[in-house]
Amino acid sequence: MNSFDYEEARREFRWRDPAVELVRANGFNIAELAVFDHAAGACATRTALRWRGKHGEARDITFGELAATTARFANVLRTLGVQRGDVVLALCPRIPELYATAHGTLAVQAVFSPLFAAFGPEPIATRVQAASGRVLVTTASLYARKVAAIRERLATLRHVIVIDDLGGGAPPGTLDWRELVAKASPEIVVESTSPDTLALLHFTSGTTGKPKAAMHVHGAVIAHHATARMALDLREGDVFWCTADPGWVTGTSYGLIAPLTLGVTCVVDEADFVAQRWYELLERERVTVWYTAPTAIRMLMKAGPELARAHDLSALRLAASVGEALPADAVRWGAEVLGVPFRDNWWQTETGGIMIANLPGMEVRPGSMGKPLPGIDAAIVSIAPDGTIATLPSSSVGQLALRPGWPSMFRGYLHDEERYAKCFAGGWYLTGDLARCDDEGYFWFVGRADDVIKSAGHLIGPFEVESALLAHPAVAEAAVIGIPHPVAGEIVKAFVAVKPGFVAGDALRDELIAHARKTLGAAIAPRELAFLPEVPRTRSGKILRRLLRARELGLPEGDLSTLENAA
Repeated sequence: MNSFDYEEARREFRWRDPAVELVRANGFNIAELAVFDHAAGACATRTALRWRGKHGEARDITFGELAATTARFANVLRTLGVQRGDVVLALCPRIPELYATAHGTLAVQAVFSPLFAAFGPEPIATRVQAASGRVLVTTASLYARKVAAIRERLATLRHVIVIDDLGGGAPPGTLDWRELVAKASPEIVVESTSPDTLALLHFTSGTTGKPKAAMHVHGAVIAHHATARMALDLREGDVFWCTADPGWVTGTSYGLIAPLTLGVTCVVDEADFVAQRWYELLERERVTVWYTAPTAIRMLMKAGPELARAHDLSALRLAASVGEALPADAVRWGAEVLGVPFRDNWWQTETGGIMIANLPGMEVRPGSMGKPLPGIDAAIVSIAPDGTIATLPSSSVGQLALRPGWPSMFRGYLHDEERYAKCFAGGWYLTGDLARCDDEGYFWFVGRADDVIKSAGHLIGPFEVESALLAHPAVAEAAVIGIPHPVAGEIVKAFVAVKPGFVAGDALRDELIAHARKTLGAAIAPRELAFLPEVPRTRSGKILRRLLRARELGLPEGDLSTLENAA
């Protein structure tokens, strides 16, 4: 593993047709590797997707079937005049048509951009306009509720293709996905691309302005493939369940792409989270590798260990988490209740794939992000006022930085070259996350650079305080921010959601502050604490501390389009 490099990984792919051997030098298409390659070989009859609908429906789809539908949709796009570089957006729940839409788009060298199905009309309009989207694929119900009213404002949108989930056919002014696909040819020649050909456009939430659009290329699939094998231990015969919403980068990199390149079977659950349903799926589908988020893990913990132990989870070999740093107690809970510890890992929309992880076979350090994957050079750095970058010794808190060059690194922010350039300095990509690295090479998340609290000379990472509060049996969720103080500069204020059976009041407030002081010391523990019904999070599970800060201080709330409960 020490000699690993991405050029070697790139050479590992096998091609179904010797005539496309030139692709090794010139690039390739993600859809070729994830779908068509398998359909032309021994995997043709292997189940690619096990779709489980929210109303009890069940469909198993082989690689051969997925390839035929994907080819048909690609031919639909060609018939509609979609060209290389045109943006096709998908506003869909977790349904099989989404997979064919994504890979059909990539097959014709158009750009695939997933949107959260929970977005309201305004976030949808903002993103379609920013992307100059040519095609939008959605369901009839989502179109009626969220798109119809803004359709006239979407000047670049040539076509809306609707997947009928209401039984009434395509609404006026739209095209019927299933009718178009049924009439199209299942045969297609997928043209090779340059590794630098734009493939994916992922929107990330903005702090005060409009959301950013991170651009990723076809060559990113090398990192998707390699990291899924290294960090998630995916192998032939696995049944893999990535619970991420398709509108989030994890739902694309490790839902729509990586597992398919490895030929594994993917569980696709359309329904929203229900603890009982999740355990039933893990048991019934014999899931071997499970990739989820800290928010979901917290909800499972809240449901109690008895529910988990009522199900046979013996098939589960590996459970991993991403989205927000995973507290140590959640790692231990996985080991004690599920039989496997949750292996935390770290990456960003901008990195496109997993960069740091608690790798299989490696000792899991509860609370740690793990170690950099082979092929990734990571360090903790400081940035001087003049812009000079210096690497810091072990145990020092600084900004997490990565040496550029991995295949899934984003290639820009759409229409914002200046913002992209600011992400790089001194030969490093600056992640904006603060962390530390211990003597044994494990990385520990501290917080976003703009979330760190400066109190009486102390630099306090919110995650450390939140983890201490979460260790108290009454706390279901916790978030902390810094608020102005005339003497200390800032003090820590905590926001807590309590578990059922506990009363949010003065007595519990005093108890939690005392608990934090005992655990962390008076200099780091919160001085103020407020109770909330729930902590505001993005749909990918990240705590929106900036929203808490804005509301506390009466500041503009900024972009809320990715807020978990946004309208």
